[in-house]
Amino acid sequence: MEREGSPQPPPREGSSPPGERPASDLGQALSQILHRLTGPESRRGSARNAALQDLSALLEATGCDRLFAGSDTPLGGAPGTLGAVTAALEKHAAPRKEEGGADGCSAVAEKAAAVGLLFTKLLRRVESAKESPGCLAWKRGLRHLAGPIYVFAITHSLQQPWTRPGAREVAREVLALLLRVTECGSVAGFLHGEHEGEKGRFAEILGLLQPDLNKESWKNNPATKHVFSWTLQQVTRPWLNQHLERILPPSLLISDDYQIENKVLGVHCLHHIVLNVPAADLLQYNRAQVLYHALFNHLYTPEHHLIQAVLLCLLDLFPVLEKGLHWQGGAARPTTHCDEVLQLILTHMEPEHRILLRRTYARNLPAFVKRLGILTVRHWKRLERVILGYLEVYDGPEEEARLKTLETLKLLMQYTWPRVSCRLVVLLKALLKLICDVARDSSLTPETVKGALLEEATDCLLLLDRCSQGQVKGLLAKIPQSCKDSKVVECVRKVQLVSEGAPYSGTKNFAVLS
Repeated sequence: MEREGSPQPPPREGSSPPGERPASDLGQALSQILHRLTGPESRRGSARNAALQDLSALLEATGCDRLFAGSDTPLGGAPGTLGAVTAALEKHAAPRKEEGGADGCSAVAEKAAAVGLLFTKLLRRVESAKESPGCLAWKRGLRHLAGPIYVFAITHSLQQPWTRPGAREVAREVLALLLRVTECGSVAGFLHGEHEGEKGRFAEILGLLQPDLNKESWKNNPATKHVFSWTLQQVTRPWLNQHLERILPPSLLISDDYQIENKVLGVHCLHHIVLNVPAADLLQYNRAQVLYHALFNHLYTPEHHLIQAVLLCLLDLFPVLEKGLHWQGGAARPTTHCDEVLQLILTHMEPEHRILLRRTYARNLPAFVKRLGILTVRHWKRLERVILGYLEVYDGPEEEARLKTLETLKLLMQYTWPRVSCRLVVLLKALLKLICDVARDSSLTPETVKGALLEEATDCLLLLDRCSQGQVKGLLAKIPQSCKDSKVVECVRKVQLVSEGAPYSGTKNFAVLS
């Protein structure tokens, strides 16, 4: 700095215009702000607020060409320091484990709103630099800023306890501005690259999240797991498999927690990996078996949200696990992972009395029967007990458990029809009892639900009649004469008419039994 009264030499080419800081002064000012945000004095709210105000003033007073100058130096120059300041601001606004409660969450939202305004101002400077023909360093400068700003935007734009409407609005504006500045049409494009051959920033984001995703630290910042999960869901085939080594351990870690919320979140991450990573990569190093055992253990936790997530993931994992299995003929088919899971599900279903868990199990049972096909015959006895037990119990106005149980019975009869005739009397009694119960039901069950139950039960009677070579028609012959309930009589007559050859649009796949 020149002393007062000393002669001013003419400005050299590339020097700062009057009123602007030289690059060395800018770097020093940013370093001081960084120290105040990360040093011991950062614990004082007044020091942090002063640092934010100084940074805001610095951004307003510094031209674009100076703000991003020095990006080619080994340490990144001023943009490198600005990137470190940006990362410190993201950490400053992030929620911490100890900031629970309404007051702590409100404080986090206030910090996020203030930091979001700074990021908005910073990104607008980048946008101005893009439009300035004399400033060509903005791309290299943006490389230091994009990652932390993205993590901030996702942290505070999601609906979470630490966010508030004002902070969410600011964070979403920051994300939209970031995508516009990086010339990306979507978050997915930002992460895996907008154009073919473009690298994308997913690896960089994972690197930023990694320190908070290990066994010791992943609960310190409650937002990290949600940012990781949400970001992971945006990257699909064919870009995800190259990051498998970095995304699988955190997903398993989150799913292995004792809290149900974290278990479900981790299972959703694992399911996304199963769907978007090629089977060959999952089979390599026995990864698929690791996934299977991690998921299978969750089936012992009686929580319907978790069971639903685990069963959906397992159903998509079975084709991967059984990819190399080939039946040679002669000997009995080996049992599969699907057999093992179905056996455990049926064991849990029989004594289960909690409605939500009963619905969850029943909802997924048809998919297991479809998966095993004729091999479901291995589980016939236990399936029969479960089906009979679930058809007897009223399931509330939606009747989801009984409807899905009827769907399971239909599939079971279609795939294993040679075994059905010996269970004719037991199944017929259960179906007729169900039809009578529904016909006489005076509860709040909607008529549409009752109609669906009667139609599904009628379909099952028709399949049962086919499987028993028309015996059902004969056994039902006297019911129209003795029964006065019109709904029951209508169902019975449908069975008799279709058995005699009349067309019926209810049951599909009769060709299986023809």
